[in-house]
Amino acid sequence: MNPFRGIILKLAAVSIFVVMQILVKSVSGTIPPGQSMFFRSLFAMPVIVVWLAFRHELRQGLKTRKPMAHVWRGVVGTCAMGLGFAALGLLPLPEVTAISYATPLLVVMFAAMFLGEDVGLFRFLMVMLGLSGVLIVLSPRLTGFEPGVNNAETLGAIVALLGAICAALAQVFVRNMVRTEDAAAIVFWFSVTATVLSLATIPFGWVVPDPKTAGILIVMGLVGGLGQIFLTSAYRFADASLIAPFDYASMILALAAGYFLFNEVPTPTMLTGASVIIGAGILIIWREHKLQIERGRARRGGVTPQG
Repeated sequence: MNPFRGIILKLAAVSIFVVMQILVKSVSGTIPPGQSMFFRSLFAMPVIVVWLAFRHELRQGLKTRKPMAHVWRGVVGTCAMGLGFAALGLLPLPEVTAISYATPLLVVMFAAMFLGEDVGLFRFLMVMLGLSGVLIVLSPRLTGFEPGVNNAETLGAIVALLGAICAALAQVFVRNMVRTEDAAAIVFWFSVTATVLSLATIPFGWVVPDPKTAGILIVMGLVGGLGQIFLTSAYRFADASLIAPFDYASMILALAAGYFLFNEVPTPTMLTGASVIIGAGILIIWREHKLQIERGRARRGGVTPQG
């Protein structure tokens, strides 16, 4: 384990994914989400294959014991990606980022519902707190309390939330799959299934991109693949509870990118809701880290701490 290296890799992954979102948003006016999703998935594959070959894990990355599990994970994950890309074309980048923070909170709920994982009172209350923050972020778009809100922004809020729900379901699929599938296989076959499934959106208006836009789309895929590698590598060097809070660095980057690149000024409501979500998420991570320490001590005494 090398915690410092894990943190650096996690920050690099978070930064790369924000860059990818910037690229998606920059072409959202002309390129439909499904087409962006195709380029994101297709051009991520060469990067992932080279990485697996370098690590001598290519055979593991191609081998699967449960191919249908990858298909179902691919369907849900592709929906999450497509909805997220669509939201970037409808809402400010920081707002999409804030709503996406609902994903880890929903994972806690879905893992309890579908995997039978135990959720203690503290985590349940923090999930409720975090979801209240999501409602704060969404409230101006869904209630009309904020002046100037249009139908596209309301649709964007709904799409972003649906994307977070699908992303949470995809993570629950992954939690179940890691019992039998190698992480390399999960990464590789998701790119394959997402590439294939994104072709189903061709009837919804794909366009022939100009050379500059095509270049952006290709870079988007390469960057996405690189970000996935950095993210996967981060967990090789540090515990999840240590590096998970660095996910929230994406809000700082999104705020800066939104302001300087897209002239997006965050509203007090959005910042308040995002703060509540981030606070709840950090408290869950802190509690989980504390429980891990207590479980280690309790093994000798035969006592299991409750979360």
